[in-house]
Amino acid sequence: MADLSLKFLIDADHGQFYVQDLDPYEVWLEDHGFDPQPAGGWTDDALTVHRIGLEPHSISVGTARDDLVEAQIIVHTSAPALDSAAVHIVEADLDAPTGHLAVSSPGVDPADGPSIVVPAGLLRARVSYVPSEPPVRDTNGGPGDHFLYRIDLWQVGQAREIVVIKQGPSSWAQ
Repeated sequence: MADLSLKFLIDADHGQFYVQDLDPYEVWLEDHGFDPQPAGGWTDDALTVHRIGLEPHSISVGTARDDLVEAQIIVHTSAPALDSAAVHIVEADLDAPTGHLAVSSPGVDPADGPSIVVPAGLLRARVSYVPSEPPVRDTNGGPGDHFLYRIDLWQVGQAREIVVIKQGPSSWAQ
């Protein structure tokens, strides 16, 4: 089976975008009063070390820019090789019981964002920050480095902890 891929541009409003199995995520939110703390899973470690926030059925990807950013989701049959060009790489689990992933941000409604159908169940997500050129439609020319936010997904049988495989520089919005 060939790898499934979705490449897209998204407005990373407030320096983030979300990859979520939306229906179970919304049920979880409802059970938590629609105001879980910390919001988006942005713990101190998420902000300074991981650069991704985790909630059930959701990954918040922190970006170096509050702008239009380029991202790619690739679904594999097994763990892919690491991208040697990436300056930051982190892995975490994403529980996707329906297999319908929606991409959104504070400024992009999930109904308007890209989506992809993936194998339902527990997925390992590797988020790699790969230096890139500005997207074709750079919106505001503001501060921050340009990256391709690459999210590799593959099914796993057992949950594992979040792990930083390669730590990027501490100040990355230059």
